[in-house]
Amino acid sequence: MTRGAVSGEQELTPEFLTGALATRLRGAQVTAVQTTPVGTGQVSDSCRLRLTYDRPVDLPETLVAKVPAADPASRNAARVFRTYEIEASFYGQLAAGLPVALAACYYAGYDAGPDEYVVLLEDLAPACPGDQLAGITPDQAASAIDELAALHAAGWGSQALAGLPWLNRSSPEGAQLMTAAVTGMYPGFRDRYGTRLEPETLPLIEDFLPRTDGYLAARDGPRTIVHGDFRADNLLFGRVRPVVLDWQTCGFSAGLSDLSYFLASSLQVPDRQRHEEDLVRRYHAELTGRGVRLSWNDCWNDYRRYAFSGIVMDIIAAMFVQQTERGDEMFAAMANRHARHAIDLDSLRLLPAPG
Repeated sequence: MTRGAVSGEQELTPEFLTGALATRLRGAQVTAVQTTPVGTGQVSDSCRLRLTYDRPVDLPETLVAKVPAADPASRNAARVFRTYEIEASFYGQLAAGLPVALAACYYAGYDAGPDEYVVLLEDLAPACPGDQLAGITPDQAASAIDELAALHAAGWGSQALAGLPWLNRSSPEGAQLMTAAVTGMYPGFRDRYGTRLEPETLPLIEDFLPRTDGYLAARDGPRTIVHGDFRADNLLFGRVRPVVLDWQTCGFSAGLSDLSYFLASSLQVPDRQRHEEDLVRRYHAELTGRGVRLSWNDCWNDYRRYAFSGIVMDIIAAMFVQQTERGDEMFAAMANRHARHAIDLDSLRLLPAPG
């Protein structure tokens, strides 16, 4: 019997792939596979599979596979935050019903005991990911916002989504654990990145830290399905619509946290400052045009409030995953952008006072 998941790229054998794709192969077999690394992800490893079949089949010659990371630190981060379970569950249970541009999924498997997984996805080359460091253009951001609004509208206030334990992970205990993680990891983050950061970045973070628990616990208002890491590196451009990748952090939470994180992280600061309100208004118009009831005032204030979503993500991700040169450059750039964002929007004013 074919195992449902793998521990790494080396287990993507012809035998495993034949079993995983059996319903689509209709009796055919995969006889050979060549793998080539792709992407810059750190919590999982991705590779392009070039497949040879023993007869003509209704499947492409290449797929993209996501598997557990080879790096032990990244594997540990994935287990702590349940990222492999979350992504396999997303593709297995939700992806097909969402009005969002996604890579087609041919197989998704997860094994809870060893925390192993695999997803086999459509190869969308030559579409290219956005560049987190260079930033994307305002026009690219606008097209991505259309996808984000479609995602959020589809799950707005959904009781069915709220009932999925792997998706709806919000709880007082979870907020406390996240607070402990952010505050506990901050000294290491400061020591590693302090010399790369702009003068206002660390003071802003240190003003935020005493408010972290209240910020994470306060998720008032309607919730929806959120991506959790919606940014340039996780978007593919070059097709009719930008394709949204990497669903390892999706959850059921406040939709404006995705939007605030996206615009702060993925645009160069001058572009974000110049086009920000127009882009948030575009999101609001797309969302309400799909039947969601949300006032502009609530939309804008939630957008401001969730400016700290990037600070939380940046500290935890930087200190949990394998350290790389590009990763260090990216985490420093994102910290600076998110801090500037919160300062520009006077976001601290909207948070509960320190307890």
